Amino acid sequence: MSRLRAVLIGSAVGLLAVGCASFPEQPAPAGWSAAPQLTPQAGPRPELPGELPRNPGQGQQPGRQQAPVPPPQGCKDFHPAVVGTCLSPVSGVALADVNQSTGVVTALATERSTGRLLRVTKDVDPVVVHTFEVDASSDGGLTGLALSPTYAEDQLIYVYATTATDNRVLRIAPGDVPKPVLTGIPKGPTGNRGVLAHDRTGALLVATGDAGNPAAAADPNSLAGKVLRIDLSGQPAPGNPTQGSRVLASGLHSPGGVCVALDGTKTWVTDWTQSADVLYRVEPGKALANPAWSWPDKPGVTGCSSLSDAVWLTTAKTPGALTLPMNPDGSFTGKPEPMLTGEDGFGRLGPMLALDDRTALAGTVNKEPGGAPISSDDRVVIIVRPQGGTSGRD
Repeated sequence: MSRLRAVLIGSAVGLLAVGCASFPEQPAPAGWSAAPQLTPQAGPRPELPGELPRNPGQGQQPGRQQAPVPPPQGCKDFHPAVVGTCLSPVSGVALADVNQSTGVVTALATERSTGRLLRVTKDVDPVVVHTFEVDASSDGGLTGLALSPTYAEDQLIYVYATTATDNRVLRIAPGDVPKPVLTGIPKGPTGNRGVLAHDRTGALLVATGDAGNPAAAADPNSLAGKVLRIDLSGQPAPGNPTQGSRVLASGLHSPGGVCVALDGTKTWVTDWTQSADVLYRVEPGKALANPAWSWPDKPGVTGCSSLSDAVWLTTAKTPGALTLPMNPDGSFTGKPEPMLTGEDGFGRLGPMLALDDRTALAGTVNKEPGGAPISSDDRVVIIVRPQGGTSGRD
């Protein structure tokens, strides 16, 4: 972990751990998009158990009941865990910066169907960094997001996108047009979703869908249905199982999240198959055939974070999140436990990025297709795993 990333994570965690955190308004710089006309309406009212009081402007005082968090006003959300709102369903999240003097978090987010890459900051209208031309007619679109391992120096952003002809990885620098990194990933009527992450060597992990063709996922010469490991120019990364091949593992249908343990010892990928949602542990050079866990009820298991004693998962079809308690060797010690459900959560969650062993950045996927926009659509939030358990309640 770079020194800068450690500082950013420490600042973000410190911000959430203090009940008296405040969020001063920031002036909108040139180029920020105008605030949309939205109907003020509260979405799911979150409370991070054991971490944040209902009134973010006051610390917890014994004997005093905390005032409820007011509903959003336009693109201003009063809950201290909300980084940005006024979005369409979020498909990717990344931590861009934490102001060390104010504690204000800035994140990047992608929207699957609109192709927008946005910068979001507390109490500031979202700014469109770039709009990618994407085909979101199936399950594709703009579905993956990762920052360069040296983002603080080079400001490079990587995305996974479905175009008119293929699925591909693109790179964009400030003030520049997108540049192709890896093209020709097969496109089909389904199985176009792809996601990105970095491993601890700095290589880019690319989880690709099978384009509706399970045979392609098993074909070592196809880029479909794989976990690929590439360098930042799109070439096979050094140390891959087969020299000259980008393939790390094969057998995916429609991946929703790929995550690497903070110590680099374990890699996981989620997938939506015909029979169940599944979680695979990625073993280099081995087919993804036997899930580490499966959900026949298909709650929409999507994002993942590999913690020291659990795998943390989001569910895009069911409100809340899940934690799978885990031994150090990666074996599970119990069944998935729900957290942030009902009124204690943010609704349905999609992408997730671990910031440390208890804190993650996530995006919501609550907005219904064709629905009128409201000010609680959709959000980038910081979620905290409660101390003393995984259930989401102390």
